[in-house]
Amino acid sequence: MTDLYQSQRAMRNMRQQAMQRGVLAVLDIGSSKVACLILKFGVSEGPREGSGVGALAGQAAFRVIGAGTTRSRGVRFGEIAAMQETERAVRTALQRAQKLAQTRVDHAILCFSGGDARSYGLEGMVELEGAHVSEDDIARVLDACDVPDLGAGREVLHAHPVNFMLDHRSGLSDPRGQAGRQLGCDLHLLSVEADVVQNLVHCLKRCDVEVAGLAAASYVAGRAALVEDEQELGAAAIDFGGGATSLSIFIKKHMVYADTVRLGGDHITSDIAKGLQIPYSAAERIKTFHGGVHATGKDDRDVIEIGGDSGDWEKDRRTITRSELIGIIRPRVEEILEEVRARLDVAGFDHLPSQQIVLTGGASQLPGLDGLAAKILGQHVRLGRPIRVQGLPQAATGPSFSAIVGLCQFAACPQDEWWDFDIPAQRFAARPLKRAMKWFKDNW
Repeated sequence: MTDLYQSQRAMRNMRQQAMQRGVLAVLDIGSSKVACLILKFGVSEGPREGSGVGALAGQAAFRVIGAGTTRSRGVRFGEIAAMQETERAVRTALQRAQKLAQTRVDHAILCFSGGDARSYGLEGMVELEGAHVSEDDIARVLDACDVPDLGAGREVLHAHPVNFMLDHRSGLSDPRGQAGRQLGCDLHLLSVEADVVQNLVHCLKRCDVEVAGLAAASYVAGRAALVEDEQELGAAAIDFGGGATSLSIFIKKHMVYADTVRLGGDHITSDIAKGLQIPYSAAERIKTFHGGVHATGKDDRDVIEIGGDSGDWEKDRRTITRSELIGIIRPRVEEILEEVRARLDVAGFDHLPSQQIVLTGGASQLPGLDGLAAKILGQHVRLGRPIRVQGLPQAATGPSFSAIVGLCQFAACPQDEWWDFDIPAQRFAARPLKRAMKWFKDNW
């Protein structure tokens, strides 16, 4: 835990140094695409008021000055499967963004959806040393949180204090400077497999870029796709990616649960390719132009030419109706949504004041998906697009760019995390899992 604490602090310091130099790259390394944006700091527009950003985390105004996107290669389920292929894709996206920005970047913050993310709810309580809550008291109560045994080969990716209690008052976002006797804290901790993180860091180093921060795609996509009221009252963001579907639950402007379903839009394309015995690229084209999840009487008459260049005249002249195509797509979409529903049930989503669900990500653009999701997940479902960011190209404003737009927010306006406070290194010790998720079940 000590090594992790130091490495996260080192990355946070590296981010601050990069911001002082003026430019920083953000990278979304996904299964279907690798996207890169280059941010320039020190411009006029700052973070929105009331955004819940901690005072210590450090805020900065920025604009996008470069963007690059390429097809992802060597990534499966949000994890690197072939290092050289992934390196080539990352280099391509970086070079395109740098060429547009006419500048070189040495530091990047990246997000990913793999690593088997697991959520824990922790709690801690301490007596105050003085009459008012000090910085040291915050550090002590964070250290007092019961850290579970994460398992071999796992690291903490995020550790957000989501709620503070001072004596009998709860729901405090920042108790510093307030009078009291006893301070309590609820902490959301997200762990991932260490090897997945190390592979990503190594890939960036091979591209001559230092990693100045890491984030879960579910977290940053939620920050971009959920509006302020949804983050406050309680909502779930479902990010339909190519290789995986990430979900995150927010309340009081903090993420309190995250998980990943290892199914996504690529699996739908694969089903079409296998069902129609056509190349993957042709299946992707047919899905994009003709896909959907609701069949009507008109779709029985809507004929789609499959095409092909196999040289077999009969095979290359085949056609199917749109109803038949929907018959291939819908079962897989239902399977993904049922898996998401199971994860939401585990998280206790039904106990939130608002059961708003926002669908985002590239695969969320499938026509009729919101209607089908409303039947399986609940009535309050809408399609979400990322918030507007200064200088963002029009081509990067769609749902498939929610994660990287949220990553821009994360880079410029990070929320306070465990490692932002001076916790004595020798105090770190793995404790048995006693109260993990207890506050979550009791309160949400």
